[in-house]
Amino acid sequence: MIDLAAIPHAPGCYLYSDSSGEIIYIGKAKDLRKRVTSYFQKKDHDAKTRMLVANIDSVSVMVTNTETEALLLENNLIKKNQPKYNIDLKDAKRFAYIELTKEPFPRIGIARRTSKGEAAYFGPFVSAAERDEILRVVRRIFAIRPCRKLPKRACLRYHMASCSGPCIGAVTEEDYHTQIERATALLKGRGTEILASLKEEMKERSARQEFEKALSLRNQISAIERLTQCQHVERPKETDEDVITYTVSDETMYLMVFSVERGRLSDKQDYSFAAGGDAFEEFLVQYYADRVPPSELILPHEVDEALAGYLTERKGRVVQVTVPKIGEKKKLLEMVEMNIEHSFLKDDLKVKDLQANLDLPDRPAVIECFDISHLSGTSMVGSMVQFRNGIPDKKNYRRFKIRTVEGIDDYASIGEVVRRRYQRLIDEGSEMMPDLIVIDGGRGQLSSAVEVLKELDCPVPAIALAKREEEVFLSGEVLPLHLDPKGMALRYLQEIRNEAHRFAIAYHKLLRSKRLASDMTRKKDAL
Repeated sequence: MIDLAAIPHAPGCYLYSDSSGEIIYIGKAKDLRKRVTSYFQKKDHDAKTRMLVANIDSVSVMVTNTETEALLLENNLIKKNQPKYNIDLKDAKRFAYIELTKEPFPRIGIARRTSKGEAAYFGPFVSAAERDEILRVVRRIFAIRPCRKLPKRACLRYHMASCSGPCIGAVTEEDYHTQIERATALLKGRGTEILASLKEEMKERSARQEFEKALSLRNQISAIERLTQCQHVERPKETDEDVITYTVSDETMYLMVFSVERGRLSDKQDYSFAAGGDAFEEFLVQYYADRVPPSELILPHEVDEALAGYLTERKGRVVQVTVPKIGEKKKLLEMVEMNIEHSFLKDDLKVKDLQANLDLPDRPAVIECFDISHLSGTSMVGSMVQFRNGIPDKKNYRRFKIRTVEGIDDYASIGEVVRRRYQRLIDEGSEMMPDLIVIDGGRGQLSSAVEVLKELDCPVPAIALAKREEEVFLSGEVLPLHLDPKGMALRYLQEIRNEAHRFAIAYHKLLRSKRLASDMTRKKDAL
């Protein structure tokens, strides 16, 4: 039985397998749950799809950041597994790269395959239209010759139209390579490194009334700003990588390995076992005991130096261990973390882990979180979101206009909205009291909320989560609690806090827009 509710509302790829475990179909989706669900709910499938559905025994998913990444991943997975129901995609060509040859006067063009040492490659590009547009912009703005040899007469015509003319001696090698360097920075996604200097140069040229040169620089700036597409699933790399991360819940380690082969994300494996002090490093030793390590391991934190030596010995050459803080590799780690959440971290586990970390006597099935939003003390509003069994319960969200507080006073505002919420439940004789109250803020905000709860004789435990250091403040405790940043408990609290903040900001913007509309109406009436 396939649990459709466990599939996330997120972009990615889904893999259908038959009863023998063989992958029979791979697809991509902007919303995995909606797409997979449609296979089992629709009744008007064609014959091929009906046969596919009849043979589906299980489904697994691989979550990505964007639908674009899902499309690239789908292509890689189909080529690797060649499922029998993906006949139309088996022989599809790979997505093309932009190629910049390695010559005294390099050429630029499109390449379906990469050849080590012969050229520099950028991409690949999912959209042919986008690729061609970027190629056109780079070639024309930076005046780079195309990746083909032209007769001298044709070359002269092309030079007059868009090329700097290296074939006819119209540009020096030094000047041509200056343009190549700028184009390379653009294609590598490092446009910001030259953007500021180009803008400054454009201003200087304009001030000196060198308008033609200023216009050329403006076009180059526009070209750099156009290059916004950044692929994380498929990157032009020469080496293989394994991206490995984990989380811990209830003394169990949930771990996932993503394999990146020649820059292409191609496979995932997941494991769960008892957590311990050295469990992660023990896993790495055992995992690579019967397989050759990749050239690089991307990990969430540093490991013993001896492990790098062990991996190098197993491979026969140096294995690089990387712990990224920013950039593409960090985004790959975050992608694996997303997949861990969707593969392992069911909603019940989040609740259970939070109960254990906060040492709560009862399971916090229902959690209500409060936040205050204002702009320079105006239009102060409060929000309350409710999570039930690990997921948002939006029908029980509440919004509050601050009535009794003047100026900027987050403490008093928190006190007001907490009082209004639970005084009403008490007056109604409601049995819908939460199991835990979370305050977006620090010790001061928590004290205001706890004081009100005591006055109302409301024995619900309350905590506060402070943004800066992600510290958890507990009522009656002097020192804040620092939860494991890799653990589910803190991630769950952050999820709840962020949703309360989003809801408060949305209400605040709504009130501001209504006020502006009212002001405009009064001005019109006055006229």
